[in-house]
Amino acid sequence: MNGLFILGAAGSSPSVYYAFENSDGVGKTIVVLLLVSSVFTWTIMLDKGMALYRARKLSDRFLARFRNNRGAVTALVREGAANSGPIACVYSEGVERLLEFYEEAAPGSTAFAAAPIVRPGGNARPVAPVRLTDEQHNAIQAVLEREVSIQIMELETRIGLLATMVSASPFFGLFGTVWGVMMAFCGIAAAGKSDFTALAPGVAGALLTTVAGLVVAIPSLIGYNLLTSSIRKMTVNMDNFTEEFMVKLKLERLGTDRTAPAETEQ
Repeated sequence: MNGLFILGAAGSSPSVYYAFENSDGVGKTIVVLLLVSSVFTWTIMLDKGMALYRARKLSDRFLARFRNNRGAVTALVREGAANSGPIACVYSEGVERLLEFYEEAAPGSTAFAAAPIVRPGGNARPVAPVRLTDEQHNAIQAVLEREVSIQIMELETRIGLLATMVSASPFFGLFGTVWGVMMAFCGIAAAGKSDFTALAPGVAGALLTTVAGLVVAIPSLIGYNLLTSSIRKMTVNMDNFTEEFMVKLKLERLGTDRTAPAETEQ
């Protein structure tokens, strides 16, 4: 989009067109590369912006369901599998490991079983809500933290390329300007003239690359800051969810410990 802006300006403003026409091959090449980079950076920003917006909405929806859930931690298995948000993915990984511990502790047992847990595959498997050891709690937390790291890496895909363009664009423009000014002075020295009219075309063409570099870098920097801020907030939400998941799991186990003796006597 920035590239279209510059092209439009080039067609309507004689000064920009004049500067481009008086640039040498290096200057014109840099301007074209910066225009292509502009389209590339805007594509990344728009695509990542929509993806982060969708991920945030899905995560907020699932987080609200998780916090309003008064049942077992495993009550939202189906919803977690159907939700592609980062927090739902973290939840699904944690519950999957939790169910593995349940089945390992009492294979085929239905003692003190809650409602059958239906996994994404569709098989109902009654499991006993057994007491977990500290090592098992640590293993579940490790699974949750690992999935958080995976989701962060997914959210940050192509953000590094955007950061590179933000940093590199002004330097490309500066290189083009320095090169153009150097060639302009070389041309004046070769022609033996020292008047300003002989210097102006080369300087105008040289400065155009700096303008193009800034036109690419400024919007990209704003977009980069907005995207990284959104990713940072989602990272905090996933970290907080991990803590909430573990706290709810431990509270659930305490409740099971209190009710298990009474049910056993019956």
